[in-house]
Amino acid sequence: MHSIHPLIIDLTMITIYAGLTTLLCRKLKQPIILGYILAGILAGPYFNLLPAVKDKEDLALWADIGVIFLLFGLGLEFNLKKINKVGGAGFITVFTEVIVMFSVGILVGRILGWSWVTSIFLGGMLSISSTSIIIKAFDDLGIKNKKFTQLVFGTLVVEDLVAILILVVLPAIVVSKTFDGVDLAMKIGNLALFLLLWFTVGIFSIPTLFKKFKHYLSDEALIVVSLGLCLTMVVITKNAEISEALGAFVMGSILSGTTQSERIIKLTKPIKDFFGAIFFVSVGMLVDPVAIWQYLP
Repeated sequence: MHSIHPLIIDLTMITIYAGLTTLLCRKLKQPIILGYILAGILAGPYFNLLPAVKDKEDLALWADIGVIFLLFGLGLEFNLKKINKVGGAGFITVFTEVIVMFSVGILVGRILGWSWVTSIFLGGMLSISSTSIIIKAFDDLGIKNKKFTQLVFGTLVVEDLVAILILVVLPAIVVSKTFDGVDLAMKIGNLALFLLLWFTVGIFSIPTLFKKFKHYLSDEALIVVSLGLCLTMVVITKNAEISEALGAFVMGSILSGTTQSERIIKLTKPIKDFFGAIFFVSVGMLVDPVAIWQYLP
């Protein structure tokens, strides 16, 4: 008889901890995300009173899948027409927020006596929001379809594009000790060309194909085809050295323009919820309660 794979044991602990903590948060009328992060602390390496997760590399893989499905779900519910409506306000909000928070981060870092490089990284971290956490919080609060949330989603999408540039520039500066403006301009151009190409191809081809083969798209076939397209875009964006989460969002936005978008949202919701929970638990596993207390002053 084969022994149980450690990953199954780890997932068992994660789901049990997550289930108990989410029930507790529901009872206390707190966000479910808080329960997931608490579950991660309980299952993490810094809390030794309970059995802990052993295979953290496999858990990171599931967490990556969770981010992909979270952003895929966001793309399905936030199509290109909505992006166009809030695009101007989204760009203004993002660049104002990024400039202010980036500057504040550098200033705070220097006041604390940190080096310029460390201070710049602090500014970069403060200038980026967690799209997945905000989406989940809005969903739990039941306000995801409110008018103002569309502006927030539009802002987050633009911010994700800025985040990609930040993640490209900062490591390059640290490694090379210089700022290569030509290299940065080329990467920005490649990103813009990539998004333009795929949105153009996707908007004109994929909805047409879905409409042509709608009689053959049973629930089972629809979910397999949709997730296949999502993961294909993830692989393409990763090979293009672009965020796989952005690739998932792009494909979700393209599929939101098809006649089957409502069915796809309904069919993929359980998958998104499960892997999303794994992702938030993995975030909690990175939290060291002792370090929080140690650096509290």
